[in-house]
Amino acid sequence: MNQFLSGHGVQLSEETLDKLYQFADLVVDTKEYGNLISAKDSEKFLSRHIADSLVPFVFLGKEISTQGDKLRWADMGAGAGCPVFPLAIAMPNVQFYAVEPRHMRVNFMQMVKEKLHLDNLTVVGKRFETSGLTDLDFISCRALSTFENDWERAQAGLKHGGTFVTLKSFNNIAHLENDPKVHIQKYELPEEEQVYALVTRGNNE
Repeated sequence: MNQFLSGHGVQLSEETLDKLYQFADLVVDTKEYGNLISAKDSEKFLSRHIADSLVPFVFLGKEISTQGDKLRWADMGAGAGCPVFPLAIAMPNVQFYAVEPRHMRVNFMQMVKEKLHLDNLTVVGKRFETSGLTDLDFISCRALSTFENDWERAQAGLKHGGTFVTLKSFNNIAHLENDPKVHIQKYELPEEEQVYALVTRGNNE
């Protein structure tokens, strides 16, 4: 994770890094909420999953910081908390909503929120479509479905001028490279061979 961040000129405070490490430990070590991640993923959780979760902060953080401190960001299908918990830790001035219908995942995220004292994050135990969240500045998801399906789900919750943010394998979104409505930022992760992509689309229609 530190290698990835420093490679992009990003420095986090010791307090922020400590919370990221605490979050990683909770995901890897907590067993009473079911199998949150596979054994293979637990070995590289920091270098793969935390680093990947911070990609929107790495590439969009400066732009976001100029938009004030009342931004609202929902993450669809938050699962065990990636990318929404690392993003909430890195951007404490943004109000985040972790939207997830599965009961065990919701309970886990609520426990983590309380342990890490993340006052800027709310856990919502519903599907995004029934969450009641609207007029959002940002909506994100990570490897949930196809870009087209994810965009269709997200669009109704975005305010005009809001931004949809998703993290995909580049191979899965290469067909969008010539779409003028979509912006693609390619990136690589430590110890990973494939190329990934941060894909954004503004709700300007």
